[in-house]
Amino acid sequence: MIQFELVTLNGKKFGESVHEVVLPTADGFIAVFPNHMPLISIATPGMISVRRKANDSDESLEYFATNGGVIEIADNIVRVLVDEADAADDINEQEAEKAFEAAKTMLKESKDSISLQHAQTLMDRQKIRLQVAELRRRKRR
Repeated sequence: MIQFELVTLNGKKFGESVHEVVLPTADGFIAVFPNHMPLISIATPGMISVRRKANDSDESLEYFATNGGVIEIADNIVRVLVDEADAADDINEQEAEKAFEAAKTMLKESKDSISLQHAQTLMDRQKIRLQVAELRRRKRR
């Protein structure tokens, strides 16, 4: 087992022993299992997947939407430090959809590169949150 800690600016979002964690990095997704080699990496905005036990099915995975941060792996401890992280059950899909549409409007109305980048970041964030919410909805069916 590995100890997985997901830490946000507001405190620890998740902290338990798990079998596997899949993390978004600049080089693509990496799966972390027990006895993974030490690593420090950038976490890109995306989805984190957690498998609690080795025999858990894909349908039982837990998901978190994150906006990127830092990953540290050493001695069977995986720490991910991010500004924000939303568990699938914490995402209100209707609110995320509204925020996504608002970000799309901001993107269209952007007049300079700073507001364009800000709108794109907001849109990407909401897209990830909607993907996580969709996975939760499928899991419940």
